[in-house]
Amino acid sequence: MAMPLRQSIKVATYLIEQKLRKRDKFPLIVELEPLFACNLACEGCGKIQHPAGVLKQRMPVAQAVGAVLEAGAPMVSIAGGEPLMHPQIDEIVRQLVARKKYVFLCTNAMLMRKKLDKFTPSPYFAFAVHIDGLRERHDESVAKEGVFDEAVAAMKEAKRRGFRVTTNSTFFNTDTPQTVIEVLDFLNDDLKVDEMMISPAYAYEKAPDQEHFLGVEQTRELFKKAFAGGNRARWRLNHSPLFLDFLEGRADFPCTAWAIPNYSLFGWQRPCYLMSDGYVPTYRELVDDTDWDTYGRGKDPRCANCMAHCGYEPTAVLATMGSLKESLRAARETIGGNR
Repeated sequence: MAMPLRQSIKVATYLIEQKLRKRDKFPLIVELEPLFACNLACEGCGKIQHPAGVLKQRMPVAQAVGAVLEAGAPMVSIAGGEPLMHPQIDEIVRQLVARKKYVFLCTNAMLMRKKLDKFTPSPYFAFAVHIDGLRERHDESVAKEGVFDEAVAAMKEAKRRGFRVTTNSTFFNTDTPQTVIEVLDFLNDDLKVDEMMISPAYAYEKAPDQEHFLGVEQTRELFKKAFAGGNRARWRLNHSPLFLDFLEGRADFPCTAWAIPNYSLFGWQRPCYLMSDGYVPTYRELVDDTDWDTYGRGKDPRCANCMAHCGYEPTAVLATMGSLKESLRAARETIGGNR
């Protein structure tokens, strides 16, 4: 686990505060989508299928920042669409960082080098670049040649300027343990990114490609083999140890999607950013008016093959905090990853 020590302490302190206040549902990280527009048309994404009028909309800065403050989470993942297409994305980031929120700006990196001057390096800010494989595989997944090379160049330049650079890699049933190993080795050893996040692909209802999403057993087999031989311990993965156990089938958890809520142009999305069962104007309404017991594997057929971080990473984090053994294990890995 490669989360910076300062961030780990803040998150742990936040979780302890929630426990002391006896709150059973609270946000760990807000998924903020200030626009749906994108400059790519990835086959596995269902976001750009919105009508043209919706794709032209941009969330006002005050609305974006206000939603994060309303929820109160210590971390924010800004996605979309492509957030660097938002004309005031730098101001959204600046205001959140000023409030000491840990901000991850998710991007395909096509505009990243052009926009770097708008941002300032900070321990509270990181670019999270989407990388789904090495050159040929990644460019195929985003349906455009040259994207991988531009993303690599952008990450190198951002690192040179002192920015924290993380990555997010989604894997499909066309992947093998070797393709997972190859891309994570490249990101970890060659590019030396600060952290890497991994996820099995989820079948967005509106995604053009509905044939290449992983099932539960496929996911477990893929990551069990990819993690073998010391890879899991060597890679700077931005996940709790228990979530990595979950991915390879050594542990199982219920879904706690309320801990990583999604806020977009439509409001707070029920129940998570992968499914759309309506929207509400406030986080409190999302928590109080959603029947959470009806979601998750074994409850809703749409959740049958889901092992995504938005539902299961927070469960793993909460399980870690509830166990002295797992807390010490996570602390050891955090300290080891920050040497």
